[in-house]
Amino acid sequence: MIYLLAASLIWAFSFGLIKGTLTGVDSSFVSCVRMLISFLLFAPFIRLRKIPRPLMLRLAAAGGVEYGFMYLFYIYSYHFLPAYQVALFTVFTPLYVALIDDAFEKKFNPEILFTAALAVAGAAIISYHEGSMQAELIGFSVMQISNICFAFGQIYYRRILGPRHINELNIFGIVYLGAFVVTAVFAGAMWDRTTLHLTLQQVLTLLYLGVIASGLAFFLWNYGARRTDSGALAIFNNLKIPLAVGVSMLFFGENTNPIRLTIGGGVVLAALVINEILIRRRILSSPGL
Repeated sequence: MIYLLAASLIWAFSFGLIKGTLTGVDSSFVSCVRMLISFLLFAPFIRLRKIPRPLMLRLAAAGGVEYGFMYLFYIYSYHFLPAYQVALFTVFTPLYVALIDDAFEKKFNPEILFTAALAVAGAAIISYHEGSMQAELIGFSVMQISNICFAFGQIYYRRILGPRHINELNIFGIVYLGAFVVTAVFAGAMWDRTTLHLTLQQVLTLLYLGVIASGLAFFLWNYGARRTDSGALAIFNNLKIPLAVGVSMLFFGENTNPIRLTIGGGVVLAALVINEILIRRRILSSPGL
């Protein structure tokens, strides 16, 4: 879980940076540049001879969905929604993680769904603003597509690697390559090059997001996703919300409701504790123990 927590802490700082510096920059361009930087960061570690071609294609597909399409829809949603509504509408991601994992397993696990729903409730307490649910349907729909892409990608990545022993540092560049190809296609088709005028602050922000928030954090996230159960993975998808709110208060001077932050954060942590209790009970009740 430490890897998921580290990634969540990194992303907590990213919300303020994106909101403060990249609002007017084309979303397809931002997505493409982030994925290109992340790919270049991990490209030197790729060992093509050690990666079977079918696995290579699946890794690229996972990256294309989890990072490529996710970022395109996520950043595009800012055209229709204010930032706090974007944050609010990410609270459905744990439900998608739980449901997609159950769909792959061809079963229904009410315990995972319950803890994921509890995490959603906690994050919603923090993110809720009066009137926020009046957002235009198109903005809400775009964010849900982004959430589904992120949820599907992390579950698919876990499944295609399975229990195999492999150095993930040697394969993760392929994941970013798939994401870069997807975002490059959209950037080439939609980006108006005549409108691009980046400031030094925007360039530095893109470098930080590409190297740290995307490159390092996504590697840590998927690395941790393989080493935890789907219930905890679903909950950690919403842990970034109380962390992001806390960082925004302490470092970016944004105003929020500390009571909602405390209550909502407590609910998310309670969901994580309940999930751990359910896992231990399941292990102890397994045959042969």
